[in-house]
Amino acid sequence: MRNIQIPRPHSTSPTVKNSFITGTLLLTAAGVLTRLIGFFYRIFLSRTIGAEGLGIYQLISPVSALGFAVTAAGIQTSISKFVSMEIGRKNPAGARRYLFTGLGISLLLSLMVSLSVHKYAALIADACLGDARCAPLLQVLSYSFVPSCIHACINGYYYGLKKTGIPSLCQLIEQIARVGSVYLLCQIAVSEQRPVSLTITIWGVVIGEIASTLVSVSAARLRPGKKNTASGFYVCTKNLVRMALPLTANRVVLNLFASFENIMIPNRLKLFGYTNSEALGVYGILTGMAMSIVMFPSVITNSVSVLLLPTISEAQAAGNETLIRRTIRKTIESCLALGMLCTAGFLFTGNILGNVLFGNALAGTFIVTLGWICPFLYLSATLSSILHGLGFPGLTFCLNLTACGIRILFVLFAVPHFGVRGYLWGILTSQIFTALLAILLLSKKTKRRIAS
Repeated sequence: MRNIQIPRPHSTSPTVKNSFITGTLLLTAAGVLTRLIGFFYRIFLSRTIGAEGLGIYQLISPVSALGFAVTAAGIQTSISKFVSMEIGRKNPAGARRYLFTGLGISLLLSLMVSLSVHKYAALIADACLGDARCAPLLQVLSYSFVPSCIHACINGYYYGLKKTGIPSLCQLIEQIARVGSVYLLCQIAVSEQRPVSLTITIWGVVIGEIASTLVSVSAARLRPGKKNTASGFYVCTKNLVRMALPLTANRVVLNLFASFENIMIPNRLKLFGYTNSEALGVYGILTGMAMSIVMFPSVITNSVSVLLLPTISEAQAAGNETLIRRTIRKTIESCLALGMLCTAGFLFTGNILGNVLFGNALAGTFIVTLGWICPFLYLSATLSSILHGLGFPGLTFCLNLTACGIRILFVLFAVPHFGVRGYLWGILTSQIFTALLAILLLSKKTKRRIAS
């Protein structure tokens, strides 16, 4: 066994701490503003296209998530990890090479996915989503994949540098452009006495992605470094693909399961006794209204999760076990405190929020019930990021897949008998399982590393 001696100043570097805190604050601030804008946007949509329209709009979200998983998610994470490693080696030219290599791979994939979704939109809508009205929405959505992959790769580069200014700005601009364009298009339709089409909402997604890409490309500063310090194209490609392939496969499988879960909810609600319109309406209230409220505090944990991966990766590379253990402990304590506070808040204010914000009593009922998942929901996201940083993406995949499987079982067997309450029970059960098992796995892995 090897004993690695680490200089004390490195383990308590104020620069590392400050960059982490500053980055988290920037992402959190951008996330809070984005979510606030999103709140008003959801309220606007609920009153413009109605609960059923929200349900149809939410039906295509699995296709969007699956497209991002295939084209950019794994590449973005891989870029972030290798950029942080190259910067740790004082090799900025190598970091830039990983960005450009990953961007090339992602662009190729996004073009293929975009063409496929556009060509087979009708087939996907009928055979997969079960609603032909989704076909024109999917055709418009196909234009969003290319700009999405560009700013995702650039964001991954800056996450690796622990510089979150550009990603935060892109996130905010994307939301402003999306909401502003949809509002403007809706006003034009109303002024011309035309019905407000659901397609307008998807054009907002495309415009938001394009605006974010323009900002990220124009704001990025990639100064040339010494050419002889950069790894070759083949080495960069091999390293990126080796890490991105299992990550992408994991995300694709998880998104396929999640897509099946989301598509089955309206179908199983019909077995409970709802009409097709009522089932889509309830689904829209749950996913488009209630979940947007409950997920709001996760903007903090999401910001922390993004920066935990490169931080844990650097600590692992340096053999700094003390920092790893301290980070895990602080993460668990903070997420539990935030989660319990949010649970109490949603239990007391959920019904008020549903009625005041959306004018919908059922949304308030859902918010109260979903409030119980907060401590476990926030824990799962951050602990998964730590597992990724420690080099255990397979464990995260198994955890998420099992949680998704639990929810699907509740959708299949509980929803037809108990309605949407059965699905809410499934969400709570899956989140508790994921959080507790992640804590157990991290405890075992860190103890094993210390023993070795």
